[in-house]
Amino acid sequence: MRDQSVLVVEDDVAVGKVLAALLEHEGFQTRHVTSGEEALGVLESSAFDVVISDVRMPGMSGMDLLAKLGVAFPELPVILLTAHGSVPLAVEAMKAGARDFLLKPFQREELLFVVEKALAHAKPEAGRAPPLLVRDESSVMVGGSPAMHQVLGTVRKVASGTATVLIRGETGTGKELVARALHEQGARKEQPFVRVHCAALPDALLESELFGYEKGAFTGAQARKPGRVELAHRGTLFLDEIGDITPQVQVKLLRVLQEREFERVGGTQTIKVDVRFVAATHRDLEAMVSKGDFREDLFYRLNVVPIHVPPLRARAEDIEALARHFVKTLGKANGKAGMELESAAIDALRAYAWPGNVRQLQNLMERLVVLTEGMTIRRADVERELPAAGASSSAPKLETDGASLDAHRLAAEKEALIRALAQAKNNRTLAARLLNVSRRTLYNKLAEHGLG
Repeated sequence: MRDQSVLVVEDDVAVGKVLAALLEHEGFQTRHVTSGEEALGVLESSAFDVVISDVRMPGMSGMDLLAKLGVAFPELPVILLTAHGSVPLAVEAMKAGARDFLLKPFQREELLFVVEKALAHAKPEAGRAPPLLVRDESSVMVGGSPAMHQVLGTVRKVASGTATVLIRGETGTGKELVARALHEQGARKEQPFVRVHCAALPDALLESELFGYEKGAFTGAQARKPGRVELAHRGTLFLDEIGDITPQVQVKLLRVLQEREFERVGGTQTIKVDVRFVAATHRDLEAMVSKGDFREDLFYRLNVVPIHVPPLRARAEDIEALARHFVKTLGKANGKAGMELESAAIDALRAYAWPGNVRQLQNLMERLVVLTEGMTIRRADVERELPAAGASSSAPKLETDGASLDAHRLAAEKEALIRALAQAKNNRTLAARLLNVSRRTLYNKLAEHGLG
C-alpha cells in the first residue's frame, strides 16, 4: 500500500468507481466524490496528494473547482478528465493551473502515467511554502531600490520582443515573478504562460512533459498528448530550474531554441512553434559549462538577455515596502484589512539577513498577520517569530531533565502542532502554512503525535 492518496471528483458514479478501483489496485488510497462542492468540503478535513476531476459536472465545473483549489490549496496537483479533449482546452486548463489532463475513454496505463508524473512534479515542492503569488496593483515586483530599478528597466526594454531571457538569482528572490512580468508586459500577454519545473521530473517524464507524445510511444501512451512547448504556442514557455536538466534533454531543447521545431516522443511529424522562451536558475551555469555538465551552445542560446534578480540583502531599501505590501494584501486575505507595522518592527526586519529572500519575508509577514493580537505588528512580534532578528525575553528555556534529544524534539514538535492548530482555529490548511509545511506533512505529524 502506498502512502499517496487521490481524490476523484466525478459526477458519473460508474466512471468514478472505475477510476478509484484502478488506483486502489495500484496501491493508492482513494476517495470518490460526485461534485466540486463535496470535494472542497473533503479537502478541508483530509489531505490528498492528487485530485482528478471531471471537467463537465452539474453545478461547479472542473474548471471552477480548479480555480478554487488554486487559491485554497496551491500546492495540490490537479488533473482534469474530459471526453471533449483538445489542445485549446488543454491550453485553458494549463493557464488555469492544471497539472495535466486525461481524455475519456482513458486506459489504465495512461492514468497511472499521468498520476505518477503529477506526484513526481509535486515532490520537490512538497515541503516548501506556497509560491510568491501576491502582486502589486501596478507591477508584479515591489520595491524602488536601484537594484530593482535595473531589473524592471530591463524587463520593460525586452518584454515586447522575442529574445530568449535567462533569469539568474538565489532561491526565493522572485524569478518567476520576473518571468511573468516579461510575459504580461509584452505582446503575448493574451496568450498562454506555461511553466515547466525542470528539476521536478526525471528524463523520460520531462521529455514527454516538454514535447508531448504520440499514441503507442510507450506503455501508457493510449492517445496523442501535446507537450508544454506545443501548449505555449504564440505565448511564453518558462523553464524553471533550467540548470537541472540532463545532457540528453539539453540536446533536444537546444534544437527547439535554434529551429523552433520538434517531434513528439514516438512521432515523426515535425511541429513548428512560435514560442518565447524564458529560463531561470539559481545555479552557476558558467561553472557547469566548464565542468562539462551543461552544454556551452545551449548556455549561449539561453543567455541572450540575462537578468540578475538581486537577493533581498542587496536591496535592503525595499524591505519596508515589501513588508507593508504583504501586510496589506495578506491582511485582506486573512480578514485583517487595515493592519499596520510600527517603525520599530521595520527596524527589526531590516536587521535580519534574509537567507530565504523575499519568499521568507512573505511567509513571515503572513505568520505575523495571523498570529499578532490586535491590528499593529510590533517589534516584539517580529522578534518572537524571527528569533535571529532578536530574541524575545519571554522565549522558553530548555530544562535538561535527563530526557534524550529526540524526546525533547518530539515534545517541541507536538507543542508546535497544538499551538498552530489553536491559532488557526483548527483550520488545518492554515496551520500547515503557519508551520511552513505541506498539508500532507501536517496530517502525518498529527497522526504521529496522536492529534489526528
